[in-house]
Amino acid sequence: MQTNKPILTITGSDPAGVSGVQADIKVISQLGGYAVSAITSVTVQNTLGIQDFHDLPASVVEGQVEAIMNDVEPQTVKIGMIRTKETLAVIVSLLSRYRPQNVIFMPVMYSAQGERLVSDELVGAIRQQLLPLCTLVVQNTQFSSHGEANMFASAVAYYLNAGYGKADALKHARRLLDTQPTSYSGLKSRSRDLYEQFMREVEHCYKTNSDVRFYASRLNVASGYLAQVTRRIKGQSPKSIIDSRILVEAERLLSSTTQTVQEIAYSLGFTSQAYFSRFFRKQHDMSPTEYRNRKQS
Repeated sequence: MQTNKPILTITGSDPAGVSGVQADIKVISQLGGYAVSAITSVTVQNTLGIQDFHDLPASVVEGQVEAIMNDVEPQTVKIGMIRTKETLAVIVSLLSRYRPQNVIFMPVMYSAQGERLVSDELVGAIRQQLLPLCTLVVQNTQFSSHGEANMFASAVAYYLNAGYGKADALKHARRLLDTQPTSYSGLKSRSRDLYEQFMREVEHCYKTNSDVRFYASRLNVASGYLAQVTRRIKGQSPKSIIDSRILVEAERLLSSTTQTVQEIAYSLGFTSQAYFSRFFRKQHDMSPTEYRNRKQS
C-alpha cells in the first residue's frame, strides 16, 4: 500500500518544533514517510509565542515548490501558514499546474496565544481560491491546541499518501493523537525561573537602576524575551514592574520619613527632583509634596 513518493509541506517555521515545517517533518518521518518542504514565513518564536515574522517573497516560495515538484513529484501536499496574497496566488497556481493527488490544508489564522496572523481580505481569498483545490481542510478550532491540529493534519497527509482512504486516514490520524504529546512538554522553558530571578534583581537594584536593558543583561537574556516572560506571568512589562517597585518605596519614604523630596529623589536613583516629580505625578496624578500632605492630613 505504501507509496515511495514524498510528502510536500508548504508552511512557516516554528523554531520550538511544535508546529510548522519542523513538526510536519517530525510527524511524517516518525510514521515512516519522507517529507520535503517549502517555507513561506520564518518566525521568531519560542514556547511563549511568536515575536516576529519574516514572510519570504512569493517568488522564493514558488522556486522552492517548483524545484521539488519538478524533481521528485510529490503527490501529497500539506499546506499551513500563508500570510500574503502573493504567496497564496503562487501556491494556487502551482497546485493547478501540477495537480497533486492529495491536498491537505490546515489554516493558520491565529497564533497559539490568539494573535491574528492574517487579514480578513486574505481569508476571503483563501476561501475562494485555495479551498476548492483541497482534498481535506483541518480546522484548528476542532482541537485543543495548534500543535495538536498540526500533528493531525500531518498524519492525515501521511496516511492519504500511503494509499489509505479518507475515512481510514482520519481514523489513524486520530489514533495517533491519543498516543503522542502535542504540546511543549518536551521542552523546559526557563520563564518561571527567569521571572523569579528578575524579581530578585529588581528588589536588589531598583534604587540604582530602572533600565530594562540593565536587568536583561544581568540575566543574560534579550530584553524582548524578558518582556514576553513578565507579560505572560504577571501581565506587565518589565519597565512597569520596576517602576511599581520604585513607586512603592517612594510612597513609603514620603509617608513615614522626614526626608525632603529631593533627598528621596536622589535615594531612588533619580538625577533630579524635577525628574522624580514627573515620574511620581505620572503614576499618581499628583506631586510628591501633594501626596505627602494628603497622607499627613
